[in-house]
Amino acid sequence: MLTEVWPFLAAHAGERVVLARLVRRDGPGSRPVGATMAIAAGGAWTGSVSGGCVEGVVLDEARAVLGGGEPRLVTVSPGEHLMPWEAAPACDGVLHVLIVPAPPPAVHAAIGAALAADRPVTVGVELAAPWTWRIGPGEGFTETLRPGPRLVVAGATDLAASLAVLGRAAGRRVQIVDPRESHARPEMFPGAGAVVRAWPDTWLAAHPPSAADAVVAITHDPRIDDRALRAALDGAAGYVGALGSRETHRRRLARLAGTPGLDRLAGPAGLDLGGGSIAETALSILAEVVAAANGRDGGRLSGGSAPIRALPDSGGVELPAATPGSAGGACPVLPPVPDASDG
Repeated sequence: MLTEVWPFLAAHAGERVVLARLVRRDGPGSRPVGATMAIAAGGAWTGSVSGGCVEGVVLDEARAVLGGGEPRLVTVSPGEHLMPWEAAPACDGVLHVLIVPAPPPAVHAAIGAALAADRPVTVGVELAAPWTWRIGPGEGFTETLRPGPRLVVAGATDLAASLAVLGRAAGRRVQIVDPRESHARPEMFPGAGAVVRAWPDTWLAAHPPSAADAVVAITHDPRIDDRALRAALDGAAGYVGALGSRETHRRRLARLAGTPGLDRLAGPAGLDLGGGSIAETALSILAEVVAAANGRDGGRLSGGSAPIRALPDSGGVELPAATPGSAGGACPVLPPVPDASDG
């Protein structure tokens, strides 16, 4: 998705960058429609449209556009370059990839301002010349960028720093709340979207979590953790967890007896990964947050049968309207793919 490569675009401001965006997929694949790669003129790139199967081909097409070629809509298949006796990869669907320069300054600024303010913004680009970007709905390929769910961490600790880095990479807006002046220091948490010096219950009352958000108490100090948990359990947060041993959690439950929503409290927080380091603990907690958000219990994929991705394939991406006569009446008719000599 565009938000996945946005930090790369910000880091390469002033350099020419081309985006490769998966606008349609016919058949199975490991990446959803809207998956995006960003390729800079200096050679650096990030993202994927297939999870690794066709990125080499896409990079060649993007470099052609960076070299002065016209934007293009290309059709690629992970198996098209295999010899007859070679096994096809699992993601053997046909991918339709739009390769265009990154949004111009006005559109870039509008997207950046919306993301900075945690506001949704709809972005579109035409699927044919002149390949124009726009803010708002319209013809072509449209994606609505929405603020990611919040991960509110009660406690400005080393674990909070790891949670901030991992949570940000997973698309969550990490907000760290701690009443202690010596702890709530923004420079110590570069991955966090906000570091606030406040009592967590007071702050949560002013910034109530939604059902998509998660709250985790990690200070080991009941004076802070219990206030955060009471406030979170009384609200709409989809996940509420607390760090600590089983014995610590037993005592916590005794203190919080009678608290509305106490049966929703996950403690000790995290999935059973067996790790012991700060980073592994953060991974365990974030894994449970993700599993809970998707209605999963966090079991091993090898032992399950449910679809690997729980979220709808298109997410915030609006596919072009179907045109009569298109395959199955469900896929749009796309412009002809330019010949390689065109670029």
